[in-house]
Amino acid sequence: MWSSYVRLFGYVMPFTGLMAVAVLLMAASAGLDAFTLVLLIPFLQSLFGAEILGGAGTSRLEGLLDGWFGDWLRSGDPLDSLRNVCLLVLGVLFVKNLALYLARLLTMYVQEHVERNMRDDVYGHLQFLPLSYFGRMKVGQLITRVLNDTREARTVITFALTDVLRQAVTAIAYIVFLFLMSWQLTLVALVTGPLVAVGLSPILRRLKGSYGKAFQQRGELVSVAQETMSGIRLVKSFGAEDHERERFSRSSLRYARRMVRANALSQAAGPISETLSSVIAIVLIWIGANMVLGTGALSAEVFIAFVTMAVRLVSPVKALAQFPTKLQLSVAAAERFYEVLDTPAEPEAQPAGAIVEPPTESIRFEDVHFEYEPGRPVLKGIDLVARPGEVVALVGPSGGGKSTLVDLLPRFIDPTAGRITMDGADLRDLPLRSLRSLFGVVSQETVIFHDTVRANVSYGAERPEDEIFEAIRAANAEEFVRELPDGLDTMLGDRGVRLSGGQRQRVGIARAILRDPPLLILDEATSSLDTESEQLIQAALDRLLAGRTVFVIAHRLSTIRGADRILALDEGRLVESGTHDELYAAGGLYRRLCDLQFSAPGPTTPAPERDTESI
Repeated sequence: MWSSYVRLFGYVMPFTGLMAVAVLLMAASAGLDAFTLVLLIPFLQSLFGAEILGGAGTSRLEGLLDGWFGDWLRSGDPLDSLRNVCLLVLGVLFVKNLALYLARLLTMYVQEHVERNMRDDVYGHLQFLPLSYFGRMKVGQLITRVLNDTREARTVITFALTDVLRQAVTAIAYIVFLFLMSWQLTLVALVTGPLVAVGLSPILRRLKGSYGKAFQQRGELVSVAQETMSGIRLVKSFGAEDHERERFSRSSLRYARRMVRANALSQAAGPISETLSSVIAIVLIWIGANMVLGTGALSAEVFIAFVTMAVRLVSPVKALAQFPTKLQLSVAAAERFYEVLDTPAEPEAQPAGAIVEPPTESIRFEDVHFEYEPGRPVLKGIDLVARPGEVVALVGPSGGGKSTLVDLLPRFIDPTAGRITMDGADLRDLPLRSLRSLFGVVSQETVIFHDTVRANVSYGAERPEDEIFEAIRAANAEEFVRELPDGLDTMLGDRGVRLSGGQRQRVGIARAILRDPPLLILDEATSSLDTESEQLIQAALDRLLAGRTVFVIAHRLSTIRGADRILALDEGRLVESGTHDELYAAGGLYRRLCDLQFSAPGPTTPAPERDTESI
């Protein structure tokens, strides 16, 4: 627990100067707050006369007040003395509240910037985690850790730096003045005070686990909401609104129950600490009354001021006693926050600043194996060579390993065994970001951000408008882009809801054309489109493929007849390799796939040229 606590305070280090000023202001505010209570002594003496309240005891504090303000506070006219005491109290309160306001401004500034830095760190780290991590984690859980857990985790810092620090300084100021009034009573308070901590210890031991389970359930709740909103079209088409409402309600109920259990423990701390503090206060009053009425060791006005200040001390002590409960909540969130930060990022080969040049000889798979889970191989002994400028198509049944194979190229995953080389260099020895800059990816599901056409096409880099339009024109997207209300600056909505499927695909192709990658991964971009959209996109793809090394995952086999080589994968093995005519004539897996898709046998004539046939 304490390691997470210490790590969290590392986020405060850049703001130590501001916090030092805030601490000084808090100390001044606390001291002045205690001093206003001390002024009860001259107030009562002026109101009733010292001889009326009487008492032979004279505290050190009375002597200090006489030395500081005696002539001004103890004038001959009681009304003048009362007026002077009231003016002094008002002046002290004004300065005290001004100092407290400035301290809170500074700590609020630190709070928000600490949370912002935590948020930025965890979100930034997420960008560099491997794809396998996102396969294990729900999107809702990750969103919760970026937004909610960072806010909960910063509570331990901000609460400690604001309320706890202020309350601690206030308690210290009170205790100092209490000592000056009566060291005997103050020692009694300090000896009995630890009873509060002892009474709370059983609760604190259970709080962390309770809050940890509650935060986990909150992540599940966010996941349900995120999934439903993302799939709202499916929900409505299946008439599943009631089903989703019930699913969310069940998750919401589980979260509510978890929070009730955790908060029940947390809320018990307040009554317990207040009860124990009240017991201590009663003990102090009993002993103090004996000192006034019995031994005369304490004057009545000092005793009243002491009791008033002791009662006021209950509030900061109560806040300090509840701090461990806040700490458990924050540390539970912090551990989830650091669980993300401590997940190793994708390994970056050295030197990180080196530039990877496009391949001039070949890309080779050498006995490549891959497993997502130990003992369950997805790829088994893949050997293949791709030459610069070749179009290599991958076909096979679902689950055969096609997507896994192409994911190995930009190192979204790394081989479990074997290696992949580019011009003889193992991909794992190349700088990762530079390697990925060589690849463009066009998939069946084009990602469109809630941003402008310009931002979506030039994603990741600022590009001149003429280059953006040139890419849009090459992608056969110019006509519909010019018809949009604001042209390039039209907001496309969440996931591109303002565009049709074909239009979204053409925006994705324009993005790839503008990137101008020497290597291209194409996950059949036309399989779910109407004929007109397919023809427009196919023409755009023909321009995109020209002069590039291309890996095509083919679902619609009619689009790959012009590929230089077709690779058939089955259960993770490369079972066939050749041209369309060669594989069709061989009568193996590829022919069976073709016969399943087409009512008549495919042509056995030589494959047409790539620039006149779909790829």
